[in-house]
Amino acid sequence: MSETVLIVDDDPVQRRLLEALVERLGYRALVADGGDAAVNMLTGPAPARVDCLVLDMVMPDLDGLGVLARMREASLDIPVIVQTAHGGIDNAVAAMRAGATDFVVKPAGAERLQVSLRNALATKRLAGELQRLKRRRDGTLTINDVITRSAAMRPVLHAADKAADSSIPVLIDGESGVGKELIARAVHGSGARRAMPFIAVNCGAMPENLVESILFGHEKGAFTGATEKHNGKFLEADGGTLFLDEVGELPLTAQVKLLRALQEGEVEPVGGRKAVKVDVRIVSATNRDLIADVKAGRFREDLFYRLHVFPILVPPLRQRVDDIPDLARHFLARIAAEEGKRVRTISGGALDLLSAYRWPGNVRQLENAIFRAVVLSEGEEIGVAEFPQIAAQLGIDVAVEVDPDTVAAQPSMAHMIEPAPALAAAWPEASDSAHAGPHAGPLARDTSGIASAMPSLRLTDARGDVRPIDDIEREVIRFAIAHYRGQMSEVARRLQIGRSTLYRKLEGLGLDDGGDAKTPENKTPAAKEAVTAG
Repeated sequence: MSETVLIVDDDPVQRRLLEALVERLGYRALVADGGDAAVNMLTGPAPARVDCLVLDMVMPDLDGLGVLARMREASLDIPVIVQTAHGGIDNAVAAMRAGATDFVVKPAGAERLQVSLRNALATKRLAGELQRLKRRRDGTLTINDVITRSAAMRPVLHAADKAADSSIPVLIDGESGVGKELIARAVHGSGARRAMPFIAVNCGAMPENLVESILFGHEKGAFTGATEKHNGKFLEADGGTLFLDEVGELPLTAQVKLLRALQEGEVEPVGGRKAVKVDVRIVSATNRDLIADVKAGRFREDLFYRLHVFPILVPPLRQRVDDIPDLARHFLARIAAEEGKRVRTISGGALDLLSAYRWPGNVRQLENAIFRAVVLSEGEEIGVAEFPQIAAQLGIDVAVEVDPDTVAAQPSMAHMIEPAPALAAAWPEASDSAHAGPHAGPLARDTSGIASAMPSLRLTDARGDVRPIDDIEREVIRFAIAHYRGQMSEVARRLQIGRSTLYRKLEGLGLDDGGDAKTPENKTPAAKEAVTAG
């Protein structure tokens, strides 16, 4: 998903021009016809998620300085690019003092606006990342710090918010790499124990003979090598949260000792003479099927029910594709700063590529892919060429320039165009055998358990002849209708034609609103009426 830019201007012509320009630069555009409308969009009951504002200074209702003041009162940390037809030092100084990020004079050129948007968004991402790292270090990471726009994550965040208000034991379940520890830290940082320690223990990394010592501590001289007293993780987490990662990897002998500590609320250090009371909130995580382990006798049933009081299931990344662009930008800002690289953005084509991949390693794999791309990058933008391994698994050629010899060696490249953002599931003719020829696009390729696809537009038929314009136009319109889920106004806007023109084309090409071929006598009344009205 592209970053969202809110355009605030009372002039309808300027709004349309800016909207077209912002979308041409690869961002999603929202518009407001005045300052009051913009404030309502940002602070209303269902506030719009906006990444940047392009704000007119002079408006009849609430001017630009008024909008900046309202945003400051609402503690909205959104970068604002102020624009006005009246350029001058005084106006620029006033806007910057009010909290604007940049100042441009109307009419702003495409290059000037692109630089302003890129800098404003990059600065926002980096500032947010620094604050997030600081809160993670201090143990005050909150649920609001979880980067997500996906509907699949809403139940997770809701459950985490409820769990944070109490000391109920939480078991976080999910595949490896989905971010279970992040959810655990957010639960801790959003609750009453956020000022107390958060101690993480990897249960799968503890030697069996040292589990008791690591968890509960030991006295000096309790065993060979115990040259000094050790408190153990339970005592270190006293008053705070103990996070037991990969709890399903604990050996059975260690499970018995852990169960007693949880039941009694006290631990007995190895070599100690008496038990020590502890007040610890337990959050555990696993990528195993603990119920199956219980049935197989690999995990104690009584310990399972002690841990499985408030379960939270984190979905894999392939089920929350909407999160991929934001996560990619988040990792890019942090890694580029750590590596000292001047990489600021990631291209739309690269985001489409990442969104088409299924990510068996989940968020951790995405982070590693961005790390590698930052190292490979030689400019300020990461493109498709920086993800050769992912592109190869999707069957996509990442060559930036293609010479005739390359085309001759790979004839399929001469017969297809790779349109940008879409998944194969939205491609209406992906399974249409009527047009399937030897040069069908790279659909449904699965070489390592990864099923993914990118749509392609065939320019030749099965005999190798160029397809008629009407056939290509019909396919493009059908794809657009499927991609934008039947929202005809959006389809017309994206195809840059009028709505009435779109309906005339549907009529002429034998398509109805849903993209299915119809005979003339079976056309929908709505389409006929629209064509007549157009």
